[in-house]
Amino acid sequence: MGSDEAYNFVFKVVLIGESGVGKSNLLSRFTKNEFNHDSRTTIGVEFSTRTVQLDTFTIKAQIWDTAGLERYRAITSAYYRGAVGALLVYDISKHLTYESAERWLKELYDHADPHIVVMLVGNKSDLETLRTVPTEEARGFAEKKGLMYMETSALESTNVEAAFNEVLTAAIHTKVASREVTRGSISAVTLSNPIGPASEAQEERRSCCKNV
Repeated sequence: MGSDEAYNFVFKVVLIGESGVGKSNLLSRFTKNEFNHDSRTTIGVEFSTRTVQLDTFTIKAQIWDTAGLERYRAITSAYYRGAVGALLVYDISKHLTYESAERWLKELYDHADPHIVVMLVGNKSDLETLRTVPTEEARGFAEKKGLMYMETSALESTNVEAAFNEVLTAAIHTKVASREVTRGSISAVTLSNPIGPASEAQEERRSCCKNV
């Protein structure tokens, strides 16, 4: 599988936003280059990993996706724990999914690390003719809140790589600048030597299932 090669960081990135905005397809497009037209609603939590080379670092990105958290309140703190980045996703053709961004942001900041890197993502840019959220409006909101901003199409594979890679790159800069390594957390396991699958599995088990 090649998943136990040397890497510098394991970074957890969470996907948040209303149900149906395309979070699962962003996840599968980035990690497997797949798109599922009849995507079912995610139940609980899923995650996939992909190793990427950014700057001079090899990053193992662990992308977490959840069903609209309101039905699964019990998982929120565990879901956000250790995340270095978040993609707050809305659908450019459904204004209501954009209006809830403020609420998601509050939830994120209530549970996540204060230094988390956040990108507001307007997904389904292929639905330009049905757009109800002007780019300028969303970009203005993102700037006001100090978020990065990008529009993507998981369907057409537009900007999906770019969105994840920008968040991961910003997370690298945050980590390197602060030299901050969270012990026992998969968010920033700094490795001087490659670690094998056994210790990696241990890390993941310890952090994903504690206090759930």
